[in-house]
Amino acid sequence: MSEPTPQMVQDYIAAGLACEHVQVDGDGRHFYATIVSAQFEGKRPVQRHQLVYAALGDRMREEIHALSMKTLTPTEWQAAK
Repeated sequence: MSEPTPQMVQDYIAAGLACEHVQVDGDGRHFYATIVSAQFEGKRPVQRHQLVYAALGDRMREEIHALSMKTLTPTEWQAAK
């Protein structure tokens, strides 16, 4: 199996989680994602990460070796700009 690309990981996340913004960078094994979703409203960071892991499903164990995430609500995203 070939290593996933940042675009593939971005597509996986977007397919499984309603996002306003997703950007993924990485080298095929280690990925860094910024994810903005209204579904993160009222959730702690651990809960936000669990939503992303659920969107990735088994790919997190089988294809993606490391994923560092910044998970933001739309309000937090606007404030960070």
